[in-house]
Order: sequence, then structure tokens, then C-alpha cells
Amino acid sequence: MLKIGLTGGIASGKSLVAARLQELGAVLIDADLIARQVVEPGTPGLARVVEAFGPGILGPEGRLDRPALGAIVFQDPSRREVLNGIIHPLVRESAAAIVAQAADEDILVQDIPLLVETGQGSAFHLVIVVDAPDDVRIQRMVDLRGMSPEDARSRMAAQASQEARNAAADIVLENSGSREELLATVDALWFSRLLPFADNCRRGVRARRTEGPVLSASRTDWGPQAARLSSRIQAAAPEDILAVDHIGSTSVPGLAAKDVIDLQLTVADLEVADRIAPHLAAAGYPRVPGVVADTPKPSQPDPAQWQKRFHANADPGRPTNLHVRVAGSPGWRYALLFRDWLRAEASAVALYEGHKRELAAQHASDPGTAAYADAKEPWFTDVAWPLMDEWASRTGWQPPSYSSVAAGLNSEQ
Repeated sequence: MLKIGLTGGIASGKSLVAARLQELGAVLIDADLIARQVVEPGTPGLARVVEAFGPGILGPEGRLDRPALGAIVFQDPSRREVLNGIIHPLVRESAAAIVAQAADEDILVQDIPLLVETGQGSAFHLVIVVDAPDDVRIQRMVDLRGMSPEDARSRMAAQASQEARNAAADIVLENSGSREELLATVDALWFSRLLPFADNCRRGVRARRTEGPVLSASRTDWGPQAARLSSRIQAAAPEDILAVDHIGSTSVPGLAAKDVIDLQLTVADLEVADRIAPHLAAAGYPRVPGVVADTPKPSQPDPAQWQKRFHANADPGRPTNLHVRVAGSPGWRYALLFRDWLRAEASAVALYEGHKRELAAQHASDPGTAAYADAKEPWFTDVAWPLMDEWASRTGWQPPSYSSVAAGLNSEQ
């Protein structure tokens, strides 16, 4: 199933987006609704809240007096943490039970107001953030909820900042316009990205790529995107994945590149790579058949040393390549050295970008990037390899230290 985390600041319009996604066919898990259910009269949750905050937070009929409780927790962050420590585990337990009953083909949307604050982003294939300017949100709370501007600002201050929420987002839905504009945006997202993503996951195939090698100017958001994707991949098999590193052109500041993020997943051996393949597929990265090795370099010509596994993202909205390599192997070392050489040497960036632009022009009319990638291979061996090898020797470059652990495992086999 496709798991979507939906969040947004108070009065951003998140509830409208959630309702629309449910109308379109998503299975909706509403954390706010569950949070109310777990403190209904007679529940252990309510008993714990009363124990922590006293009987004064109960109404005449023994129900939770939310305004009374809110007056306490929104003025005192330490008390808010106490409440969250009671409610959040109960909500997660109830949500997990709903997830367990969902079908493989479902698109599951979890509406979680504090998704960012509670660090749950890596649990989802995508995180959607609904956003609106602060002044718009304050006015909505005043007009629609009867709050004073001061109370509205207090509620906003108790949540993550706009910058923090948007940094955690794969998709930001701007909601400063009309209701109809927001609904149209949600509809377009559903049909153009979420449905194809879910179908690709169900069939275990990568998203189609039909565009030729179009180079984009270097983007500052490639790094944060890679970090977000890496954390999700790491969570797919945390006991077996030694590291997930951002590699390739998008990992080099200032270098023009195709808008495709390359990641290197490090494992102890290829048996581990094969064992975790279903977990990677479930996380949205199915294996691509037929790609089992890198091109050997002259210093280590044995093809057996350059074996790997290759996965790619099922998400049509974020092309991503996932190279699964053994720690200490030549291919693993080459990818990290190539990245670090480019990051350190401006002349290398200029040399590589010039070569890429020349080849991109030659293959501009191609329906894909396979021929472009093949055309670059000789350059990696004949031009890049001698230069980066010399740079590594001159600077004393070494790969990450976790390689020594896996290398020791490999030497025992």
C-alpha cells in the first residue's frame, strides 16, 4: 500500500485536503479524531490525563473539557509535553491497527497535525504539507473559530515553524487562494502522482521515464531531498543497511545535472542486498532487473568485483536511482571518491559539466537517458579515473569508516 503523511499548521486547510483525498478513494486515518476517541469517558487515556492534570479538566458530564485543558498546555510547553506523552502513543497504537487492516492496493492517508514535531516523516512514502501565510491562518482562526489574534498566535507558536514543516515535505500544497483552487490542486496530485505511484508499488515496477537527458542548473534543494529519501530507505531495513549516501551529480553543489537523485545504499554483502530487496520495494524502490554490475576500471579489471544491485523509485514525481553496493567494493569506493573529488575540485566540475553538456546535446531527442548514460562511461574510465585517483593519493582521501566493519565481514567469507 501507499502510505501518505498529511500535515499542516493550524488553519492551513489540512482538513479540507484530507476530506478531498478520502472522497477520491484514499483510506483516511484522522489523528485528531483518534485523539478524541482515546480520551472518551471510561477510557484509560482519559484516566491518565485526569491523573496528570487534575479533575478540573473534566466537564459536568465527565467528558474532557478541551478549552480548559488547552488553556493549560498552550501556555506551558512542559505541560504540553506531558499531554503529548500520554496521547501520542495511544493514537499511534490505534492508527497501526487501522493500517494493519488496509489492503495492498489502498492509498492510506494519515492526517497527523504534529507529524513533523513527532519525527514521523520516514514512516511514509510521501509527506504532504498544506501551507498558508501566517496572516491568512490567523484571520481564519479569528473568523471561523472565534479566537482572538493573540490566542491564534499562541496556537501557531506551539507547532513547528513553517520552515520546519516545509523542509519535511515532499509536496507543499499552497492554500492562500480559494477553496476551489485547493481542491483542483489535490485532484491533479491524486491522478498524476498518487495513483500512478500506488500502481507502480503494487506491480513492483519503477516509474516510467521518457524524457531525454535534460540538464538543470544546480538546485539547493537536492541535498535536503536526498536526506529525506535516505532516512526512509534506512528505515526500510535498519539492521541491514550500513549507510545511504547521496552520490552523483546532484550531490555536488554548483554542478548542472539531470533532476534525478542518485543514492548509494551500503550493505555487508550481496546476500544482504537480495534479502532486503522486498523491503526496498515496499518502501517504493523496486529492483530494476538486468542491472547487476558497474563498468570495471583498469586498476581492478575483474568484473566480479564490480557487482551491485540497482533499484529505482516508483514515484513518478521524484526520479531516484538507488545503487546497492557492498562496503569496500571498487564500485562503492568509486562512487564516493568521484563525488568527493568533484566537491573539492572546481576544475573537475567544469570538466565534467562540459562533457555532460556535449553529450546531452547529442542525445537531446532520445526518448530516455540510457544512450546518454552509456556514452558517458568511457569518460569515467579514461578521463575521470586517473585524475580522481591522483587526487585521492595527493590528499590522503579515505572512504567512510563504516567500510572497515563490512570489509572485515567480507574477509571472513
